[in-house]
Amino acid sequence: MTDQAETGLSGFFTRYFALLEKEFRQMIRDKSNLAIGILLPIILILLFGYGISFDVENAKVAVVVEDSSAAARDIAQSLGGSKYLVPVRVKDYPAAVEMMEQSEALGILRIPVNFGQQYAAGNSTVQLILNGVDAQTAKTIQGYVLSAVSNWGAKEAARRGGITVGGGISVVLRIWFNPNAISTWYLVPGIIVLIMTLIGTFLASMLIAREWERGTFESLFVTPVRPFEIALAKVAPYLVIGIIDIAICLLAARFLFKVPIRGSLVLIVLVSILYLLVSLLMGLLVSGVTRNQFLASQMALLVSFMPAVMFSGFVFDLRNMPGWIQPICEIFPATHFMKVAKLLFLAGNDASVVSQGVLILLGYTILFLILTTWTLRKRVE
Repeated sequence: MTDQAETGLSGFFTRYFALLEKEFRQMIRDKSNLAIGILLPIILILLFGYGISFDVENAKVAVVVEDSSAAARDIAQSLGGSKYLVPVRVKDYPAAVEMMEQSEALGILRIPVNFGQQYAAGNSTVQLILNGVDAQTAKTIQGYVLSAVSNWGAKEAARRGGITVGGGISVVLRIWFNPNAISTWYLVPGIIVLIMTLIGTFLASMLIAREWERGTFESLFVTPVRPFEIALAKVAPYLVIGIIDIAICLLAARFLFKVPIRGSLVLIVLVSILYLLVSLLMGLLVSGVTRNQFLASQMALLVSFMPAVMFSGFVFDLRNMPGWIQPICEIFPATHFMKVAKLLFLAGNDASVVSQGVLILLGYTILFLILTTWTLRKRVE
């Protein structure tokens, strides 16, 4: 029994390394794919890194009212009534901090004790704390809140017959995670997600389809190789290319765009490799289903890259989307990698968010590997 098991394992490695050698040779001979795998990430990170900006609607702001005066209640209510801000009253400041840390709110407006007395004296202060992970969103929300507070103060001053600018209210601003509100800090981690999606899915989508078109895939039918071994051998060379791309992106993020890495660099690399494997297996599945290079490339863009751009939180904050779209966004692997990547770059290590993202990506890895193996088995049969 043991000898048979060892023979089976030995046979697996013999077949696998033979396939692996073939795939590496094909990859090296195919200069176009090699050029895409190396040059495209550099072009994309430079192009997107310097040229994107966004707007915000329905931004949730936790409102902490620590004063019982009518002025405090009125200024809290002044944030509502528009499509831009959604004020959420919370019982105390720690509850607001928890909402911010859990990404349930994009900002905190804190109205302190004795605000009413200070306002009556013409010298009142409120505190605005913003989540700077998304720098552009933070700047936009800052403008919304300052405008709302200023408008309320001006109306109150006019009602009282005074001409005090802003009603004598000053807003003390703090920005967490990205204190200088630099937009590239927010964009570059998202661009890395897009690059891993495009490189992984697009390149892998060509592999089986190309061999079907050339008529070389049928030659595998007469060999003892198994579909599982074919799938592993197909993705291995491009996993190496993808790891090089990850290194290029991280170096560019750190030294070219000066993006901080506040979380574990090892975690960023490992989760990036895991997501790259998910993208490669997704592309391989598309390739096995279509058996046509042109169709495979179009399908790869449709099912992976476009959702990564539109539904992962890169372009639009998912919390600002309609409620019925948000569960759909959670279906795409890019959404979960986007959350983890931005967290590890800008906020630091959060075990619950990272572990949840890793488990979901592991699930997708197993799912796509099973589906790809099943598809190849059906094709071989």
